[in-house]
Amino acid sequence: MGRDYRRNPTKEKCFFSTTPVYPTPVCILWAVMPSEMRSLVIGASGGIGAALARELAQHGEVVTLSRSVDGVDVTEEDSVAAALDRLDGSFDLVFVATGALGTPEKSLRALSSDELAAQFAVNTIGPALVLKHAVRLLPRGRRSVFAALSARVGSIGDNRLGGWYAYRASKAALNQMLHGASVEIARTHPEAIVALLHPGTVATSFTQDYPANNKVTPSEAARDLIRVLESLSPSQSGGFFDYAGNPIPW
Repeated sequence: MGRDYRRNPTKEKCFFSTTPVYPTPVCILWAVMPSEMRSLVIGASGGIGAALARELAQHGEVVTLSRSVDGVDVTEEDSVAAALDRLDGSFDLVFVATGALGTPEKSLRALSSDELAAQFAVNTIGPALVLKHAVRLLPRGRRSVFAALSARVGSIGDNRLGGWYAYRASKAALNQMLHGASVEIARTHPEAIVALLHPGTVATSFTQDYPANNKVTPSEAARDLIRVLESLSPSQSGGFFDYAGNPIPW
């Protein structure tokens, strides 16, 4: 079963929200995305990354990078720098769709330094290194977006269950990293938006071992995330949002 948005009676692809992100009903036509839009998707061989690349290809040029196809290892700065240094021109959207889930710890006894290091390497350090080397690819004079996949379980304020220490902490650290970077980037790129996105539970190899109700397809998740990004303004840069555009507590 897909996500339930209140649809308007037209054929426009719209959704409504009563949160502060959308003070009035927002109706987003895919047609408003410029045909010359240029996107970079990192982690494009994964379920969500591949779906994002397919959706974005309908609206312009898409450049994709991944470890399995291009040998880009986001945990190694030399690899990230070499891959991004080869790219010319600017991008309207840079989306980091990499991530690692690991084994959820149910108690402190299950913690290990190796698992903590592995989770932080992929979920925190990787996107941070990409942002470090991708800032030069964002145009200074017009709207641009740098987005990364986060997760609701990375919210400290919303953590009522405990456990899952390494994954939670790595996503919380990612949120802090990109929120802080958004402040710096705004000084040189006033129209840029840095966004952290929770895609919900998506039916990919990433989540196949974890039971959940109402998993959505990667294509549906990609459309939701693009829709949220299209709705954001520079004043919301550094924010943490779910797939419907609702802000998530830090």
